[in-house]
Amino acid sequence: MNPTLLIVDDDEEIRTQMKWGLAEEYEIAQAFDRPSAIERFRVHQPLVVLLDLGLPPHPNAPDEGLSTLSEILEIEPKTKVVIASGQGERENTLQAIGSGAYDFMSKPIDMDELQLLLKRCFHVAQLEREYLDMKRQTQADAFEGMVGSSKPMQAVFDTIRKVATSDASVMILGESGTGKEVAARAIHQQSNRRNEAFVAINCSAIPENLLESELFGHEKGSFTGAHAQHIGKIEQSKGGTLFLDEIGEVPLPVQVKLLRFLQEGYIERVGGRETIQVNSRILAATNADLKKGMTDGSFREDFYFRLAVIELNLPALRDREADLSVIATALLQRFAIENSKEGLSFAKKTFTSMYQHPWTGNVRELQNRIKRAVIMCDGKTISPEDMELSGSGGTVIGQTLKEARENLERELVELALKKHRGSITAAASELSVSRPTFYELMDRLGIER
Repeated sequence: MNPTLLIVDDDEEIRTQMKWGLAEEYEIAQAFDRPSAIERFRVHQPLVVLLDLGLPPHPNAPDEGLSTLSEILEIEPKTKVVIASGQGERENTLQAIGSGAYDFMSKPIDMDELQLLLKRCFHVAQLEREYLDMKRQTQADAFEGMVGSSKPMQAVFDTIRKVATSDASVMILGESGTGKEVAARAIHQQSNRRNEAFVAINCSAIPENLLESELFGHEKGSFTGAHAQHIGKIEQSKGGTLFLDEIGEVPLPVQVKLLRFLQEGYIERVGGRETIQVNSRILAATNADLKKGMTDGSFREDFYFRLAVIELNLPALRDREADLSVIATALLQRFAIENSKEGLSFAKKTFTSMYQHPWTGNVRELQNRIKRAVIMCDGKTISPEDMELSGSGGTVIGQTLKEARENLERELVELALKKHRGSITAAASELSVSRPTFYELMDRLGIER
């Protein structure tokens, strides 16, 4: 069935000509004044309206047309209203555009030009409607930027709601790419600190000799290069939430200072003597085995128990396959809009390949592959090749799901190591995982370092 176009014009001859020229492409609804236009708009709910500004009872003034425009957009703001204006009505046309009209055409109207404009209007309107439908569909499964209808993710959402109401420290555990910072932000947004600062620091990204200064701040002249006073991340988070990512990388001397802060709520800047009270909620995250660190002495046991009053475990993407298609579709819509490539969709075989892929980099890997596919694809359909996924997934008959995943993970890790001649950094980068995660994969899969 053809989409409906509403034509609003007080000239019956013009309406007849328009209907004759456009009837093959569209179902035409007609109106000659504001009341009939609003009545037909409510009945037909067209995506696009062609509107003349000069309507009775004042056909020589734009008032009725502008009022019609306002009422239509009030009923449905996404409607594409095209203004049909006379040559001497430039000021009125600009006023209509400022009031929300999508575009305009000058009378007498060129039908070929109108056909092109209407096609664009309907295309954009349909894309917006599909996007909103998708957004409404996923909204029920969304929580503070996290998406998931699977049982593991619903359990995560429930835990976040519970822990957010307290000031207890939370340790967020999960593989690289599972969304630990997103979870931390969700806790902050659900808490009574939501209107204060959320300050995040990746402890593994800062050189060991600078980490203490970055966390606690320093006074001018406290060390070589300290040319001015520096306020640290802890102080910046005053009244809000401090998120310590990759907490397992913090050296022991800094662990001692952080432990003292957690116990007493006070800090001193490097080189300073002033005691500064800081009331912050502390959230930490790691993909490392901290219990192993406690055993070998690289992580303090008392520090761990101060941080991990509550543990929040984020599931790997392979353990929440029910969420995969919803997350992928949402990411595709987002990156398509960002890159002006609206209308993209996944081929059916792409979803098959996605379900067969091990996703060692979890949601971050999925995000990176879809972003690349949107940029590199030529057509309107994302293929497995666009996402650099295997189309067949290999032969898995006779294997359990766990065995198939492990075999595919082993193959990918070994291929990456072979390709990069044993370089852990390069191989981990190709698989979109951190070096600690890559080492864990090698150990779990029995691959010699």
